Amino acid sequence: MMMAAANGFMAVAMGAFGAHGLKKQLAALPDLAQRLEWWETAARYQMYHALALGLLAVLATRVTWGGTTAAGWAFQLGILFFSGSLYVMTVTGWRMLGAVTPLGGLGLLTGWVLLFLAAARQQ
Repeated sequence: MMMAAANGFMAVAMGAFGAHGLKKQLAALPDLAQRLEWWETAARYQMYHALALGLLAVLATRVTWGGTTAAGWAFQLGILFFSGSLYVMTVTGWRMLGAVTPLGGLGLLTGWVLLFLAAARQQ
């Protein structure tokens, strides 16, 4: 639940910064619209998965299966690599980090599969 809260906080903070401060800092760049889109995607997916972590934390109190812990780590690593690579790409313009983003997506997908299995075991 602490990871859910930390990621939810960060998603709101990053979204607010993207909406208010980042635009001013990157205003002179010709690819501003693309970079702001990356930032918004990163913050949105971080929030979605913060909520998933919260759901997982509640489910973990009802299921005694180690996969819930693995799901939590998969979500957390997915957030780090997916959202993190997009945040860094936005600020630096290092498009090569786009190769890392799908790895984060795989982590997020793995988390969802493990959450599904945990929910199935709860029944």
